[in-house]
Amino acid sequence: MSNSERTPERTPEEETAQQTVKGVIAREKGAEVELADIVIPAPGPNDVVVKVQATGVCHTDLAYRDGDIEDAFPFLLGHETAGIVETVGEDVTHVEPGDFVVLNWRAVCGECRACRKGDTKNCFNTHNASKSMTLEDGTVLTAALGIGSFAEKTLVHEKQCTQVNPDEDPAAAGLLGCGIMAGLGAAVNTADVQRGETVAVFGLGGVGLAAVAGAALAGATKVIAVDVDKRKCDAATERFGATYAICSKDLSEDEVIEKVRELTGGYGPDVTIDAVGIQPTWRQAFYSRDLAGRMVMVGVPNQTDHVDIPAIDLYARGGSIKPAWYGDCLPERDFPTYVDLHLDGRFPLGEFVSERIGLGDVEEAFTKMKQGDVLRSVVEI
Repeated sequence: MSNSERTPERTPEEETAQQTVKGVIAREKGAEVELADIVIPAPGPNDVVVKVQATGVCHTDLAYRDGDIEDAFPFLLGHETAGIVETVGEDVTHVEPGDFVVLNWRAVCGECRACRKGDTKNCFNTHNASKSMTLEDGTVLTAALGIGSFAEKTLVHEKQCTQVNPDEDPAAAGLLGCGIMAGLGAAVNTADVQRGETVAVFGLGGVGLAAVAGAALAGATKVIAVDVDKRKCDAATERFGATYAICSKDLSEDEVIEKVRELTGGYGPDVTIDAVGIQPTWRQAFYSRDLAGRMVMVGVPNQTDHVDIPAIDLYARGGSIKPAWYGDCLPERDFPTYVDLHLDGRFPLGEFVSERIGLGDVEEAFTKMKQGDVLRSVVEI
């Protein structure tokens, strides 16, 4: 059903069970977001209504607003979320009302060709809610990443809910739902950084700094952080575990490559991570790594970018180039682990929260994000 169509008429029981809440929508490409009344339908058999406590403002939400992901407007934005399970469908067994959960967009199906091979991190048929949230006039909303949580409440599939320690700050916990897990997992899962290895991370937004922190947590002896913004370089060394930082603002691509190599005995790091997704950082990550080194792409390119690398260089330098989808995470394994590490003082999850804002402040948060003034603005409800 297209978004211009209306939902089927509801039964009297469904009308009674549905709720109307406030939420942030992107009505058309490039237009400023707006606060609107959102109808949450009664949960289907395996659906869950979650009372949202906190949702991070992620670059993916901006990409949805700007039409860079798909054109299925209007969107209900928001996806990096922690909250409390409020209502569950009749067949739900995974969670129960009152559970403190982080929402994820990799609710594995267990049945697709990837899952049947045991490769659940690459599930091709992840679960979403069985019903759509709508505007009051019945216009269907496309939920960002199947979640749509810049709202007082949201509707998701039960497997999109991962229970974590309720002692955690919701503003910190919710960030594991996307960007922080993507960067952290790029180092720990995709690159599989080992104790004693050297790592360089190019781009120090929230994803890149999470990769820095992940490399440090994994036991890398040298973690080199590279960015054009000195503020972010300082944050990398002072708060997230980088051992060296290179401010690349006034350096050529080749000068950056040379400086990274100089810090690793002239050879280059064992692992490089491109957390931006543009040609210059891709090239720096590719050429600065050691021979047979591992390069990970976690920065998402736009739909028109190309990489220009001679084929002989791909062959001669050896090693591997791997994209990191969602940090190759398994939410049921990873989310509780990193919440517990944070509560134990061993992972700086709370350091990613730059400011706490309201639902009406999302558009301003997008501006701050584009200017590099924040790691994460977090909407608290």
